Amino acid sequence: MTTSVELTRFRVLPSKVDQLLVARPGMIADFQADRVGFLGARLVRLPNDEWLDIVEWRSPADYAASSAKGANLPGIKAFFDAIDSLVSAEEGVLS
Repeated sequence: MTTSVELTRFRVLPSKVDQLLVARPGMIADFQADRVGFLGARLVRLPNDEWLDIVEWRSPADYAASSAKGANLPGIKAFFDAIDSLVSAEEGVLS
């Protein structure tokens, strides 16, 4: 089995940081309930209003299936709504 890692870098306006952090537990709960293969996530605050979300998936197929669902649940949508803009999104595998 190959663990897939999703690396998403995004910007959050200073006025929405609290909204992002309040929404995070709901997003994680929704992922645990609805996303097969979700292993965990870490949120890293970077300089210049940027953040990096590091999400681990059991396999690339699980990551692809999750991506296809988008913001299908309220907790996920609330987290995404706090994001101002996407900087980059990549996928890799743990070696």
